[in-house]
Amino acid sequence: MKVTIIQPYYSFDKNDTQMCFDEMVKLLDECDGSHDLIVLPEYSDIPAVQGSKKAFHEAIEKYNSVIMDKAKAAAVRCNAIVFVNAAEKTETGYRNTTHAIDRSGNVVGKYFKAHPAPSEVKTEAQGGNEVDVGYSYFPDEPYVIEIEGIRFGFMTCYDFYFYENFAPLARKNIDVIIGCSHQRSDSHEALSIINRFLCYNTNAYLIRSSVSLGEDSDICGCSCVIAPDGEVLIDMKSRIGKESCEIDPHKKYYKPAGFRGALKAHYEYIEEGRRPWLYRNGGAFIVPFDEFMTYPRICAHRGFNTVAPENSMPAFSSAIALGAEEIEFDLWPTADGEIVSLHDATLDRVSNGSGKVYEKTFDELKELDFGSKFGEKYAGLKIVKFEDILKKFAGHTVMNIHVKTLSDEYDEAAMKKIVELIRRYDCEKHVYFMISHDGVIRKFKEYAPDIAICVGHRSDAPWAIVDRAIELGCNKVQLFKPYFNQEMINKAHANGIKCNVFYADDADEAKKYLEMGIDTILTNDYLYIKNALGM
Repeated sequence: MKVTIIQPYYSFDKNDTQMCFDEMVKLLDECDGSHDLIVLPEYSDIPAVQGSKKAFHEAIEKYNSVIMDKAKAAAVRCNAIVFVNAAEKTETGYRNTTHAIDRSGNVVGKYFKAHPAPSEVKTEAQGGNEVDVGYSYFPDEPYVIEIEGIRFGFMTCYDFYFYENFAPLARKNIDVIIGCSHQRSDSHEALSIINRFLCYNTNAYLIRSSVSLGEDSDICGCSCVIAPDGEVLIDMKSRIGKESCEIDPHKKYYKPAGFRGALKAHYEYIEEGRRPWLYRNGGAFIVPFDEFMTYPRICAHRGFNTVAPENSMPAFSSAIALGAEEIEFDLWPTADGEIVSLHDATLDRVSNGSGKVYEKTFDELKELDFGSKFGEKYAGLKIVKFEDILKKFAGHTVMNIHVKTLSDEYDEAAMKKIVELIRRYDCEKHVYFMISHDGVIRKFKEYAPDIAICVGHRSDAPWAIVDRAIELGCNKVQLFKPYFNQEMINKAHANGIKCNVFYADDADEAKKYLEMGIDTILTNDYLYIKNALGM
């Protein structure tokens, strides 16, 4: 099979757009019947930097249909399979798409970039291009299509950096990876490492088409063809034009699986020793980060605490199993520095013990029964450590973590341990702190500025919560009924602040809060409110 990669010139001057596009089309038009497979670069309908969302979209509107027609015509003229990356228009905007075109000129597959780049995700106000990326927040498996008995996988630009995606691709037993790319900030050496590493780990050929920033540039470019064993068959560096080579797409590379082991693909050898519980959260059970999770939401207050004891693993798991987008729970430090989940400062209401939770050691708390007062079937239930919650549920839901405080002072060791545990279980983006004392908010913001904070109710200033959030630079407030009104909600939203409300166990009340624009409703009766609101 003769494969061809096209690497056109790419300019940082918007005035060169037409020239860049014409030169790319000329390279495509030069392809003839000797070519079996042709790959063009990412955003072939935006052949130069545009500088604004408006210009970005105007380029698509001007060049998209032209390059798609040219690619289809080339497929027929050359009797070749063609892969062209050009925006796909959807109901919610343009989507970064690699189109697979068969030898008859028919589009037979569409790959949507799995990892949209920050510039594609960001809004126009943030300096981005507001591309349609909604599909990327849902679990999916690698996209694979088979054409003429060849199994094709895909990566587009930013995708190349997510090594955790290499193994799922490899498991699909692909033959060829099509890489329509830019990667305009990487050196030739870095791109070579990334590309060879990809092929070695997936046991597949890589056919990658990028753009040249000029013949003397030492970044970007590197359109290439690389074999499964990492052999570089073509590397264009920054050369402008097109290059071809012959490959056997079904050729694989096998090596001893360990010293004197049986011959296997590299990924098969790795699979024998994989320990996924050591790695970052991943998989279909992971929900979108808090900043991407849609609103409105229902938050299971202290878990689903009408069916199981509050702040317990059964309460949390019941809510999550029923689809709770958020759970809320409370944290206290023990006398010996453990972090446990309990609402009250005292033990009397929910256990067979008495006294202050922060005056007890964890071993002392373990001796107590935290289930019998809810119901005999929960007799013997033990207090929950924060780490146990994270071990079981990190990434499965958004966690509204109420850091219980008595004053503007907070134990520094306890704060550091809470943050360290969140980082250990890789869920900084799936949690936020709910804190009522401003001094403690400032302390947590200074120590862990990347973890969001929700400003809580303060009895000495109940109507000032939104103003406090603005002053403290927090992006959430947890309103406490009855101390809020429509004006406060509107002011919060005008300042980019989301509004929780504590609480609603009545359906009519919950519906009223949604009508007022509340973003997240805390409830003790999760399933009832969820069903009542149809969420």
